[in-house]
Parts: sequence; structure tokens; C-alpha cells
Amino acid sequence: MAFGEGPTMLELVDESGTTIGTAEKLSAHVPPGRLHRAFSVFLFDDAGALLLQRRAWTKYHSPGVWSNSCCGHPFPGEPPAEAAARRVREELGVTPHLLRPAGTVRYTHPDPASGLVEREYNHLFTGLVRTPPRPDPEEIAEVRFAAPDEVVREAGEGDFSAWFGTVLDAARPAIRQFLGDDAGW
Repeated sequence: MAFGEGPTMLELVDESGTTIGTAEKLSAHVPPGRLHRAFSVFLFDDAGALLLQRRAWTKYHSPGVWSNSCCGHPFPGEPPAEAAARRVREELGVTPHLLRPAGTVRYTHPDPASGLVEREYNHLFTGLVRTPPRPDPEEIAEVRFAAPDEVVREAGEGDFSAWFGTVLDAARPAIRQFLGDDAGW
């Protein structure tokens, strides 16, 4: 079966990130959640502003909230870096430049709006975007670039995905290395 045919399957992992099986996407998010592989991408413009996306209002999970540039789940057996680049192209209509690993983080975050749970072993990536995004409206309601102080202020006010603060904090050392300390991240 080719990627994308039939139900969307996720790769289940143990606490160390070793694959232990698969599960259908929605079932992995039903409380208490099953630990599965995911990725989060942080794309910046050349001035160091972060590309944020507002998730489409029609998403079954965390609709209408702001989040990092792109996030998702690799197909079983798909390397996380390949999945991240693929989803950036599919969701944002751009090819990321200098996409680099930025560590991993494991977390459990309930989504109060949907009642679902994000229980993820998340691979983090940083990169640049140098062409205007062309978001897929079924995935993304809107996009914008934000400076570090804007992101910190607005994320503290809410209206962001439950996982955003966790993945941003985990990626900060790699973001600083990628953009330089003077970028403000």
C-alpha cells in the first residue's frame, strides 16, 4: 500500500523512540493516548522571524489555533526528516531550505477543545523559507511571520496549540545555533 492510501497509520514508539508497532491516527490520540512518532518544524525568514500557521478551522484536533510552521506524523518507516520536508511542501507549498535536526522532545498534552491527547516523541527541525507560502486551506487557515517578542507575548496569552510552548522550548538551543544568539530566540 502506498503512503496516503487507506487509514492514516502512525508509528508507535517506546520511551526511547524505538518503534514498537503502528496504530490508526485517531485511535493513537484517544485518551490516555499512545506514544507515537511526530515532528515539528520551525521555519524562519532571513530576518529571523518565525513562520506561524493558524490550523484550519475544520481540523478535528486543535482547530483554529496558532502553532509552529508545520507539524505532523511520519508514515510508518518514513524517516522524520523526509516526512517534515514532505509536509512543509504539502501544507505550505514551499520547499524548506537548510532543514536541520533540532533534537527531540517527549510530551503528553491534552487538547481541551477536542478531548484528544497528544502523546508524542517529537523530532524537531529548523529551516529557512525563502518563497512566499501558499498554504493548503484544508490544513491552514492563515500564516504570518512573527518576531521572537511577539511569539512569546502571544503564546502566553493563549490561542496556541497545546504543544507549541513545549516544542519551542525544546528547539530553542538549536534555533539559537541556527540563527545566532543575536536573533532573540
